Amino acid sequence: MSEQALEELSALAAIYCEPGACEVLAASETDGVTFRIQISVKELLDTEILLKLLFHLPVNYPSTLPEISVSSDQLTRAQCMDIKDKLLEQAKKHLSEPMVHELVLWIQQHLKYVIKQPATVCNEKTTLSKGASTEDAIWMLLLHLDHMRAKAKYVRTVEKWASDLKLTGRLMFMGKIILILLQGDKSNIKEYLILQKTSKVDVDSSGKKCKEKMISVLCETKVQSQHKSVGFRCLKSKNIQRCMSYKRNLKLQDLQISSLSLCLLS
Repeated sequence: MSEQALEELSALAAIYCEPGACEVLAASETDGVTFRIQISVKELLDTEILLKLLFHLPVNYPSTLPEISVSSDQLTRAQCMDIKDKLLEQAKKHLSEPMVHELVLWIQQHLKYVIKQPATVCNEKTTLSKGASTEDAIWMLLLHLDHMRAKAKYVRTVEKWASDLKLTGRLMFMGKIILILLQGDKSNIKEYLILQKTSKVDVDSSGKKCKEKMISVLCETKVQSQHKSVGFRCLKSKNIQRCMSYKRNLKLQDLQISSLSLCLLS
């Protein structure tokens, strides 16, 4: 990571010093740094919108543009993509210079012009009219990993990411089969996937740090809050039936057994 990036990150931590406003999610001398900034922005109707901006600064930043992800419980997926596209356009104007703070300031000033329709604010009245709470919308993701060479470090990293992103679930070892089951807020699930795919979490055959390239998404769906797992922990068993029993205990009817069976039999 460049000296400029370190200085910028230090400055950002000082500017966005409220709890949870600026969080480093992953950092590596060979892979750069990934962090999240949360800001509240007023849009057209003076509604407070909570934006979660995920930045990944590669090692040669700022000579290379950062990777950006945008999420908000109050905006649609299309609106978040529009914000991301505009931020990347602005980033090109600041190439070769620290830019994250400039990008955050820009979106704070221009959000009302970027999104094409008013945001949806969840309040008690609209929630009751729909007959469901926002807490009922729990997102679930099932991942299959091909292998783990640096197993201890890999497990610690997955556990840290799950904790930082307030995700529950299990990391399951069944012989040579490795599954990661995650549940939580959809935007946090997405942030986890970005971390999983952009961070050097394992080592290759020569012992050199590498990114995870042998990962498959088996299932991604919404489940009800009563089906949410508690905490995050590892399950290690050579008995596939035991892990299948765990799945049934979670009552994840939306998870297709055929998809899981293909993974187990491969």
